[in-house]
Amino acid sequence: MKNIILYTDGACSGNPGKGGWGAILKYGNHEKVLSGGEKETTNNRMELLAVIKGLEALKEKCSIEIYSDSAYVVNAFLQGWLSAWKENNWKTSSKKDVLNIDLWKRLDQLLNKHEVEWFKVKGHADNELNNRCDKLARAEIEKLK
Repeated sequence: MKNIILYTDGACSGNPGKGGWGAILKYGNHEKVLSGGEKETTNNRMELLAVIKGLEALKEKCSIEIYSDSAYVVNAFLQGWLSAWKENNWKTSSKKDVLNIDLWKRLDQLLNKHEVEWFKVKGHADNELNNRCDKLARAEIEKLK
């Protein structure tokens, strides 16, 4: 099984507003860079989409380390939010519908295909790959202006 490292980031100009996402997949010495944007979206949707698009680029089952500066995304797994939402029929602990349910379901399906470990990184710090993902996301926003 291939060992993959996936760095992701999302950004928004206005929230909601124009948004972009960036993802960098690393396998040994190989690197794949992905990015995209949407005209009307939120920061959290872009953070989720970055992970989804990175995972969708994989063609076989992999062992993946996912690095994100999004507490919203990472804590859904490290703190068990996603499992609880699924058990509660996609409702939060306060019985409200889970936001971005379409993307969470899409991500959940993708994760079933792989072995995944999650890592929270500090945003806008000295992490080179996270900073590159941030630049990719912001460049996508600029394309939409």
